[in-house]
Amino acid sequence: MDRLEHIFKLQERFDTALIEHRNLHHISKEEWIQKEILAIISELAELLDEVNFKWWKNPQELDEVAIKEELVDILHFFVSMCLKMNMTAEDLYQGY
Repeated sequence: MDRLEHIFKLQERFDTALIEHRNLHHISKEEWIQKEILAIISELAELLDEVNFKWWKNPQELDEVAIKEELVDILHFFVSMCLKMNMTAEDLYQGY
């Protein structure tokens, strides 16, 4: 299986489990997308903190592990939004 397709399958399983576990069946597609956009913004802020954007502070050594974790978190929410819009890995690839 293609790695991107595998990511989509894993995310679909995670989203289904989350909906069941947290009893989130009532949330509309529109609200899901809004929540995932906010989550991505939050993750982007965390990523920004990792790359010393605060010029008024002494820069810290880059933590590449933390940076990669934030990038993966962003991907989680992005793929989840794709799934909510019935977009497949192939659709994403073709759009790209």
